[in-house]
Amino acid sequence: MAIPGNLLSSTTETIDPNTSGWTPKLNCTIGLGVGGRTGGGGCLSVRSVAAGEMQARTVSSYPVTAGTVYYAFSDTAGVVGERIGIRWLNSSGTEISITWSLTTMASSSGWHRVSVAGAAPAGTVTAQVLLSSTEVGVTVSHYWENVYLGLPLRTTGNLLPFNTESTEVDASGWAAVVNATVTRQVPVMNWAVTNYLAGGHTLAVTAVAAGNASVLAVDHPTVTPGVEYLAYAYLQPPVLTSQAWIELRFYDAVGNQVGVQRSTLAPPATTGMYRQRASMVAPANAATCSVAAGLDSASAGQVLRLETVVVVTAPSLQAGSVLPYADASFEQGVAGWATTTGVATLARTTPWGSSFFDGAYALAITSATATASTIRSAKFPVTAGVNWRAQAIAHPAAGSWSSVLVRVRWYNASNVDLGASTGNAYTLPGSSWYALASDATAPAGATQAAMELVATASAINSVLHIDQIALWQVLPLTAVEALDDDGYIVLTLRELPVDDYTITIYRVGQDGSRTLVRGASGLIDRQLITSDLLIAQDHEAPIGVPVYYRVEIRSTDDTVNAVRTSASVTITLADINEAWLKDPGNPQRNLKVVVQQAPDWTRPIDQAAFVVRGRRNKVVLSGMRQGLEGDLAVWTRSDAERQSLHLLLNSGNTLLWQANPGMGVDDMYVNVGQIAEARTGKLAQDVWRAWTLPLTEADLPATTGMNGPAGRTWQDILTEFNTWQDVRDTFATWEDVLLNRRG
Repeated sequence: MAIPGNLLSSTTETIDPNTSGWTPKLNCTIGLGVGGRTGGGGCLSVRSVAAGEMQARTVSSYPVTAGTVYYAFSDTAGVVGERIGIRWLNSSGTEISITWSLTTMASSSGWHRVSVAGAAPAGTVTAQVLLSSTEVGVTVSHYWENVYLGLPLRTTGNLLPFNTESTEVDASGWAAVVNATVTRQVPVMNWAVTNYLAGGHTLAVTAVAAGNASVLAVDHPTVTPGVEYLAYAYLQPPVLTSQAWIELRFYDAVGNQVGVQRSTLAPPATTGMYRQRASMVAPANAATCSVAAGLDSASAGQVLRLETVVVVTAPSLQAGSVLPYADASFEQGVAGWATTTGVATLARTTPWGSSFFDGAYALAITSATATASTIRSAKFPVTAGVNWRAQAIAHPAAGSWSSVLVRVRWYNASNVDLGASTGNAYTLPGSSWYALASDATAPAGATQAAMELVATASAINSVLHIDQIALWQVLPLTAVEALDDDGYIVLTLRELPVDDYTITIYRVGQDGSRTLVRGASGLIDRQLITSDLLIAQDHEAPIGVPVYYRVEIRSTDDTVNAVRTSASVTITLADINEAWLKDPGNPQRNLKVVVQQAPDWTRPIDQAAFVVRGRRNKVVLSGMRQGLEGDLAVWTRSDAERQSLHLLLNSGNTLLWQANPGMGVDDMYVNVGQIAEARTGKLAQDVWRAWTLPLTEADLPATTGMNGPAGRTWQDILTEFNTWQDVRDTFATWEDVLLNRRG
């Protein structure tokens, strides 16, 4: 699969099936190597002609915009360090300059990442990627693959800008706080081939003298009080005994620190890169935030490296859960959990990655005796009279446990205990991770709730690990809603199984006919489930006809694991003189128009007639009769409708025409030929227009996906652009903003 946004062709990116995208530039020959990381197995072999630096470059030069930051990376392997560069060219193809990465600190024959980013200089029109290494002998090969050139790749939703997240341009996004210098280094890092967010440069925090050392991100993005935020970064400590940490800090409007949450890394047996997380709810007087990192009790000259530094709104591990991330995932400690009865002790599992279901840590419950202990969370807001589900993911790590009871304890606004739910008790037969859930309705007067786990050990020194805890209002597993004004149905599916399951969604008509529903990747047929919540918009549901939805969930062997059906729902169209014209792949362009006259249909057929001597009747050979063809006459009633119809028709895509039942036409996919737009009267100010749309019946477009924002939010716009003028200069329309389609 091609790297998203890559300006390079697939062949140039993967060097499969050949090296046609590359050419020697200095002191080298090139050839097709084997053992590449991407699907085809090929890689670029750059071989030295003589000892010294050798360079290869892309054959093509790629259009770029002066002043815009571009990013390049590649995976590489060899016997010496290497670097990657972006070569900037003017309109005549003359080199303006080259932006080089730092050289890798060591060599490695294993695949590792190098990268660089920089702004295209004034006068730049095109750019090339350069690959460089300085070999110490003749006919020495260096290998390259998985090459990218394009706009910076950054974490969606990150409040920090690209250079602070990645340090690919320079280290200016960071400042020393105490006893530290800030530089960049390129250690040998073997990232996953599809981890496109991880680059080659890392932020290097060097302790000037013995003692504590720390740095702080220069950027202070705006936050909203009361919202929980999550900061994370890959940390590489210098030695296993290092106390490396990351902090999420909050500041008021004048820059005073008003909140901080530290999360300390518990490194495993090797000093690799480990993602450490810290989360906190922004205090009431918080205006901005930042990220700090450092070493406690460092020796002089020790280096802490950071990669992929992110601050985002904290994710919910379960849609609708009222538990904060810290209390649900235990990445920085035990949060608000405590033992209320019994001998159990609580701690975060250690080291990093030793036991977890989410993130890198879990809650470790240790019972020194074979007795029961009650473990209770902090209190969280709930609504009385509705059903709530408490769930914990549990893993018996040592000893044995005869039962684990999951229940909810309710409280009113004055913190008066209203009692606990009955709960569900579970036995844990093995050492896997088990989902333990319990449903209960909040009693009258309840405004708060705490989760309780009553864990009964059946052996001394038993250990139970708990992770990904959630408490959420249980809504219908399957819900449908018709949005008449917008002409579509919203299907909401909750509590779907994730990983290794696929989903198929059918729209079922009155006659029992099934039609696949369209999603972002085309018709939703055996698509991998990646989230427990799926919201599908069915813009192709018929008008005025009741339909329902059938959902099939399959396991990896294609066996139907579960089937859901929704309630019936009907979209209405109030004015029978109106009809919908829809673009299945771009529903934001859908438009209601007034029908002047429905088509008079023709159905062409290919025929050949032959006169046979001595025979009265001709012999006629016919092909299959074709679909309907005819002219649809419609009106638009305003300049906005006229512009919208032009936008809808501009692409030439297959459209869907829908009218009310009883109008003598069925829903029909059509291709629109040469259109005619005429005025309805002689006054120039009259905004009505009469349109003639030549329609040719078409098949349902099976492979067309529904365009959408793909997770982008306004936060991404605020992070990436300083002013609204920058947005206007980058995007031609609001649709381009929605789809991140840059000019």
